[in-house]
Amino acid sequence: MPTTSADNDFVINDPAEFAKCVAPDARVRKLAGGFKFTEGPAWLTGSEGGFLVFSDIPASEMKKWTPEGGIAVFRKPSNQSNGNTVDRQGRLITCEHESRRVTRTEKDGTITVLAERFEGKRLNSPNDVVVKSDDTIWFTDPPYGLPRQTEGKELDKQHVFRLDPATGKLTSLISDMDRPNGLCFSPDEKRLYVANSGQARHIRVFDVRSDGTVANGRLFCEMDIGAPDGIRCDADGRVWSSAGDGVHIFSPDGKLIGKILTPLVDNPQKPGQKMRETPANLCFGGADGRTLFMTARTSLYAIPVRMGEARRPR
Repeated sequence: MPTTSADNDFVINDPAEFAKCVAPDARVRKLAGGFKFTEGPAWLTGSEGGFLVFSDIPASEMKKWTPEGGIAVFRKPSNQSNGNTVDRQGRLITCEHESRRVTRTEKDGTITVLAERFEGKRLNSPNDVVVKSDDTIWFTDPPYGLPRQTEGKELDKQHVFRLDPATGKLTSLISDMDRPNGLCFSPDEKRLYVANSGQARHIRVFDVRSDGTVANGRLFCEMDIGAPDGIRCDADGRVWSSAGDGVHIFSPDGKLIGKILTPLVDNPQKPGQKMRETPANLCFGGADGRTLFMTARTSLYAIPVRMGEARRPR
């Protein structure tokens, strides 16, 4: 049976494995609040130790957080940016809902459009993104950013795409998922994990072939509370996923190790009742790469962890 910590920060299914991920005295800390809907955290390294960038989708802003300065505006307007990641050259890759495109922020601050059409049709609303060690960019394209998820829709499916930035070639790898959302690679990049946040609330895993295609799609895990959204893989191959009550940590074989619970907040739908502030996404960052940042609706949270993100093969 799972156990809950005394202060209600954790639910622990596998104590030995959970202890490898989070120290027993670690606590979730609120870094900032008052946002509209936060998403897409990404840690950028720099000469001053680095900083976090994340999206506030309805506000059409990208925010910046540093330990010294707190919150500042990174970009406004942001075309309702959602998912963000960093490529191997340290450049920010962003999925934009309003413009229905994927962009790259160059070192001088200029923005390069990487993808906005597939087979002549506009993308739905690029959602989340990850970069592989061969510099290809993999992203999901559900219709969440479209009005009522239907207006202006040109593609008849929701795809997981691979983009070769050297040639501009965009390839559909997966097109049979209801609402493909967050995605990440295993440490050796032989597996691709994709969150499905539609009717089926689960994470699927695919084998990654040497030619850049995927095969053998299968169920990895199902969520018991809420839907998976943003997902990350740590250096030992565990999958960390946002969920309805916090961040769920799964072993490489899909077993639930435990949960990091987000703080209780007022439930806007049920006055007088409390609920966990549901995180939409997460990332590892900080100076040592061992802080877990969580974008949760109106707030930004963080907790120190014992694991960092997998380093990509070079």
